[in-house]
Amino acid sequence: MNTYEKWAEREMLRWMGVMRKRPSIVQSISKGTQRRINSLLPEKYHEFVTGAIKNMTKATLYGSKFGVNPPLVGYTLQDRERILKSKTKMYAATATVEGAATGAGGFMAGLADFPLLMGIKMRFLFEVAAIYGFDTNDYKERLYILHIFQLAFSSKKHVNKVFNRMENWQGYSNSLPENLDDFEWRDFQQEYRDYLDIAKLLQMLPVVGALVGSYVNNKLLKKLSETAMNSYRMRMLK
Repeated sequence: MNTYEKWAEREMLRWMGVMRKRPSIVQSISKGTQRRINSLLPEKYHEFVTGAIKNMTKATLYGSKFGVNPPLVGYTLQDRERILKSKTKMYAATATVEGAATGAGGFMAGLADFPLLMGIKMRFLFEVAAIYGFDTNDYKERLYILHIFQLAFSSKKHVNKVFNRMENWQGYSNSLPENLDDFEWRDFQQEYRDYLDIAKLLQMLPVVGALVGSYVNNKLLKKLSETAMNSYRMRMLK
């Protein structure tokens, strides 16, 4: 390992330790609070969000909506992560503008933010996979993308479950069925909804919606970038 790879490995191991931690009492209480808030939101909201998440997930699995970049070959880890940082800035800026625009439009525009933001995130993850040299023509790589997504935007209990699979990805992926419809749709959409509900509810409020939308979307994209970076480091450095 060179100096950069040793540093990256230390950062990865620190991150892995955080991923393995069990849910705290505060996190467990927070999950219950999110569920109660979720029950107060209008049914139209639930139907729209559930449909948007399921459609975007299927598009990811079947590769029907995103361009597939060829995987980068012959790059050092440092070079790959330099490219990743540049891509993160670009996508974070896009997410910020999109969040401000939909946040300024009230409830209906706030609903529109869900599929728009998911599309930005998924396109970003497809690019990240190629940066690290993985071929997203392989459906198992697209499934890995969805695991990264869940790792970034789920409750701590679900994070533990997903991370356990990702730590043993080679063995787990070898046992995967060829039928993509076996993906756990319900868990995926419920965890994502619960994770975002409070922030997105604020985004639908007048006056403050634009500020909340731009801030939240920027933070979510940067968190996704950090999660993806360390998820691919696990496969390259272990």
